[in-house]
Amino acid sequence: TAAVSAAIIRFPMPFIYILQCRDGSLYTGIATDVARRLTEHGAGRASRYTRVRLPVTLAWSRRVRSWSLALREEYRIKHLPRAAKLALVRSGVRSARRGR
Repeated sequence: TAAVSAAIIRFPMPFIYILQCRDGSLYTGIATDVARRLTEHGAGRASRYTRVRLPVTLAWSRRVRSWSLALREEYRIKHLPRAAKLALVRSGVRSARRGR
């Protein structure tokens, strides 16, 4: 319906993403427009962390249903050990959590 289409335009579904920085470190974030956010990171305007670790490349991303779910998943991924984050990136799996 038109109301649903309007809601989708006003509230686009967010993405969780992982960037690989020049020093090999990983940065996890959320955004509604990953391409725009990657450009902001590349220009040094998105995060103090990535600003000093340029260039960055998009290593992994996945769309989620809501901003609150994106925040929870971002928190979970940020607290994973580095090896688990790298496994997530290598596998291309949409989530490290089963059944999602």
